[in-house]
Amino acid sequence: MGSLSGIFQRPLVAAAAVAAASVTADLPDKLSPSKSLVTCFSPEQLDSSCTSNATRDSDSSWVSQISVSKLSTVSFVSRIRTPLPNTKDRFPHLGHNLNSNFSSSFVAASPTLVNLYQSAELVKGPKPNTSASALPTSASASDVLYRWHLPELHSLDISGYSDCSSEKQRTVVVLLGWLGAKQKHLKKYAELYTSMGFHAITFTFPMAEIMTYQVGGKAEQDIESLVKHLADWLEDEHGKNVVFHTFSNTGWLTYGAILEKFQEQDPSLMGKIRGCIVDSAPVAAADAQVWASGFSAAFLKKHSVATKRSFSSNELATGVLGSHVVASDPKPAVSEAALLLILEKFFQVVLNLPSVNRRLNNVVDILSSRPPSCPQLYIYSSADRVIPSVSVELFIEQQRRMGLEVRSCDFVSTPHVDHFRNNPQLYTTQLTHFLEDCVLTCCRRLS
Repeated sequence: MGSLSGIFQRPLVAAAAVAAASVTADLPDKLSPSKSLVTCFSPEQLDSSCTSNATRDSDSSWVSQISVSKLSTVSFVSRIRTPLPNTKDRFPHLGHNLNSNFSSSFVAASPTLVNLYQSAELVKGPKPNTSASALPTSASASDVLYRWHLPELHSLDISGYSDCSSEKQRTVVVLLGWLGAKQKHLKKYAELYTSMGFHAITFTFPMAEIMTYQVGGKAEQDIESLVKHLADWLEDEHGKNVVFHTFSNTGWLTYGAILEKFQEQDPSLMGKIRGCIVDSAPVAAADAQVWASGFSAAFLKKHSVATKRSFSSNELATGVLGSHVVASDPKPAVSEAALLLILEKFFQVVLNLPSVNRRLNNVVDILSSRPPSCPQLYIYSSADRVIPSVSVELFIEQQRRMGLEVRSCDFVSTPHVDHFRNNPQLYTTQLTHFLEDCVLTCCRRLS
């Protein structure tokens, strides 16, 4: 394909002009609390559903109250042994033994090491020539491609006798963001995992990289950097594992590209994948309408109809939701309808370019036909205006027919990639049960 820079920029500049005419603010931190009817399935409950009405207790979830552990200021932290991110390539002047020294050292050995461990960041651009420019403190938040998050101190077992605590500390959860997601958007998910005792990595693509995508270009080089870092960490010590948590089709396709590189570089890495959580995805086909909806939501943010909740058929039938009269589901504004039309026509061309179509098919084939044998959890909504729920359910059935262990939960009325914010209690419960039942071998032994 060469470069898609010119192909993307001209139509997307026009599309962005339409978007700019209808937006003046960023995505709000919070949406109005809402009630939702939820349907969840586990392998033992394929023929029956569990439904529950859940309301949001307050404007801020308990996860938002979790602070980063101040490891360097806690006296007894020197007794805790825990694996560190691989930093061999970040500090070449310290020699080849740096990583092995880190692995055998205590976390609180140095405030500098604690700060590095708490947030290991990969900076955009060429690999720095000096170690100083690679330090996390030298990078602005907007330059960070991914960030490493430590387990919360209260989740660690100081005695060292807990098998589950030790297993969690040897597991990293990789969070792959949706189109337009930033590090601040994934922070609450990372805090959820670190509060449980897991390491977490948050990975996001800048919109500019997606809009100027090239096969083998910058976006794929960034994935290559993440894969190298993950491979180094997984191979550093026996018993380390990884769990992936993807958001929307962008995160899901990124996961597929990572699997592809795992299979090419070291197929044994596939066996270290212990689970996969898929939030608001997938649509496996190269559907121009889906891509248009995703880009429209990323451009318009809170002004997009994709961010609005839909109402159940019962709510629409009665015409009443609480004390408010409900006329119908929200419709896109004229400007958004125009933007969707432009983007759909554009992607009808781009997705059929031979090199783009071939690249997408290769990644989707791995996800569909050659995934790792780990358990899967799908979190989605019948009200999603970007990813049709029927596409998710068809893919789930396909994976089950392959003999894979698959769980699912339909949040019914929550918007695209907004299930956690609308129903944090249920979202947390689904993740916890999945991790304990399917991912952590220690929990399976205890049960």
